[in-house]
Amino acid sequence: MTDARHIARSFLPFAILAFCFGSCRAGRNAFPAGESASDLVYDRLAQVWDEAVPLGNAELGQLVWQHGDNLRFSLDHYDLWDLRPTEEFLDSTRFRYKWLQERVREGDTQAIWDVFDRTYSEVAAPAKISCAALEFPSSSLGKVVSVRLLLNDALCRVVWDSGAMLETFVDASAPVGWFVFRGVKDEDFRPCLIPPKYSEHSDGDDAGVHTNELMALGYGQGPVEEDDGSMVYHQKGWGDFSYDVALRWKRRGDALSGVWSVSTSIKGNDAVRQVDKAMMRGPEKDFRSHSAFWQQFRTASSVSVPDSVIQRQYDSEIYKLGSTSRKGSRPISLQAVWTADNGLLPPWKGDYHNDLNTQLSYWPVYTGNHLSEGEAFLDFLWDNREAFREFARDFFEVDGLLVPGVCTLDGRPMGGWPQYSLSPTTAAWVAQHFYLHWKYSADDKFLEERAYPFVSEVATALKQLSYIDETGHRVLPLSTSPEIYNNSLKAWFRVMTNYDLALMRFIFGAASEMAGALGFADDASEWASRLAEMQPFDICDDALTFAPGFPYNESHRHFSHALSIFPLALIDWNDGEESQRIIKGTLDCIDRNGTDWWTGYSYSWLANLKARARDGEGAAEALRIFAQCFCLPNTFHANGDQTCSGKSQFTYRPFTLEGNFAFASGVQQMLLQSQDGTIRVFPAIPSSWKDVSFNRLRARGAFIVSADMAEGEVRRIEVFSEKGGELSIALPGQAEPFVKQTLPGETFVWHP
Repeated sequence: MTDARHIARSFLPFAILAFCFGSCRAGRNAFPAGESASDLVYDRLAQVWDEAVPLGNAELGQLVWQHGDNLRFSLDHYDLWDLRPTEEFLDSTRFRYKWLQERVREGDTQAIWDVFDRTYSEVAAPAKISCAALEFPSSSLGKVVSVRLLLNDALCRVVWDSGAMLETFVDASAPVGWFVFRGVKDEDFRPCLIPPKYSEHSDGDDAGVHTNELMALGYGQGPVEEDDGSMVYHQKGWGDFSYDVALRWKRRGDALSGVWSVSTSIKGNDAVRQVDKAMMRGPEKDFRSHSAFWQQFRTASSVSVPDSVIQRQYDSEIYKLGSTSRKGSRPISLQAVWTADNGLLPPWKGDYHNDLNTQLSYWPVYTGNHLSEGEAFLDFLWDNREAFREFARDFFEVDGLLVPGVCTLDGRPMGGWPQYSLSPTTAAWVAQHFYLHWKYSADDKFLEERAYPFVSEVATALKQLSYIDETGHRVLPLSTSPEIYNNSLKAWFRVMTNYDLALMRFIFGAASEMAGALGFADDASEWASRLAEMQPFDICDDALTFAPGFPYNESHRHFSHALSIFPLALIDWNDGEESQRIIKGTLDCIDRNGTDWWTGYSYSWLANLKARARDGEGAAEALRIFAQCFCLPNTFHANGDQTCSGKSQFTYRPFTLEGNFAFASGVQQMLLQSQDGTIRVFPAIPSSWKDVSFNRLRARGAFIVSADMAEGEVRRIEVFSEKGGELSIALPGQAEPFVKQTLPGETFVWHP
């Protein structure tokens, strides 16, 4: 036993004393949590982990479900990572962009696969890893009659026909999770801490993505130490990494309450101390601060739409955002704090996929007025700059920084399909989040200290990596378009794809705009000159293509060719007839080629594209299909069509989060747009939506906007100007916007 555990356990008698005479006096009374129409409600517990009730505080996660005869809590922590280095990438003779170019020219796909893809598909680590679980012998409680996730207070409540009730929450203000059972007559009822089976084969379902077993990590099985009313599990991982799970509980009458925590060697092994301190506070006190956090979180923004399917899904997505990302936390990975609990590594190793997944996950923080939650991703990118600089220097042999398309918690490349995991323009896409934070916050200090430095380093790397071809345009040595042609040799284009072109046009344009705003005239001119060297977008029959000579002529899940429309807004509806023709032509082409090979995020992304095309009906339809066909009962995005109703040929069910958050962004884009500097309220709502409103959505320029529509007419718009400046606002169908100068802190109310 470590010294820390000896010290922490010395406080245990005091903790139990405070717990007995304080928190449990509430008896059978439930926590004061309010129900809402969007709550997730069931008449039984889920039977599999990925349909469980999700709880989280962006550091810890919990899934509540039924495992055999037991109630199970699957636990997680954001720092649970095996960070062993990828051996193939340590070979400096092969881990080079020039080596990759030569293999592509020779058509040597086997050599490429051996170095980059085998590492990812056949080697277990690096990867996000499992934590542990708590189980309770729930068969003694009778039959479940009600399960409810109360979104407003992030509380799960389970009721049995015996009258027993469970309430459990992951504390929003402390790194602990609480459970309180009331009406439990069985005096032997108690929790058990279940460690992952690191040394046994698993019969878990891999969700169709061929994940490795946990035992492939090569860990020895960690010990579980049990004392009266407590359990502690210590697991040694790779290298110096380890983690602890601590559990404390106490029974009083027919009530049993307890608390758990997880800590890792990355942040210090203090799980035991955390649960002891929590026991001294008690669950009621912790719930008050927990509930206060969620009440404050909900005041950031809200929407009200007359479609119950879309409303419920939207509210659940915003709840997930608050559960998985906060300032000071790690950013949202593929499953965030809800890692698979099936004896296997999570789908796609639970990592950071930057060829789409991380970017989509943070789309809703801007218009949704959750900039603080978005800072988790910005801090991750900022803190890993040195790793990104090494990636640029060691692999691409350029200055500046570039970001791996598939990376670890510490920003290192993990391999995978190299067309995308090693795409240099990935850095430009993630850098857009620095640009967006600046535009929506109007924070000049952030622009100077973080946004422009990051963007300019990406622009520097892409400038050095590219060259001027025989036509006088700046191009890359190899070009790709995620995930067009998958992992084939054809996926390496010898001409610039519209995807790479859009990102290079964006990064040079953004760098020039930022430098100009800071008064760096020479920098602004330099980046403007690089932008002028980029070729026009390739368009065939008014539609964006994959690349010159490669029209969009097949169903595909990733709309990488249309990145210039959304999210980059390089081709925008407000630019006039030519842009509108391209946008309509591109979307018509997507519709015409069908949805056979789409995943759920395709529908979410389509909703954003349709909204930018002012097609409210099309956006709403895409959102409804996503919610009804591509989500599990707990609203988790499962990638494939779960109804097998022909919405996609993909019918598998790996759970990832990016489709969920892109859904929330799609709703926001229907209600408020400001990408060209003019605020447009209700720009893309269906004609049948007569009564719609939103509260405190955010527009570019740091304007906080609320609006109400009743009986098809906009009745009221309220704008709060955080930073002051010119306010330009337009109603649906209005040709000329209303323009007004505002002062910092001024509120403007308009009754059209």
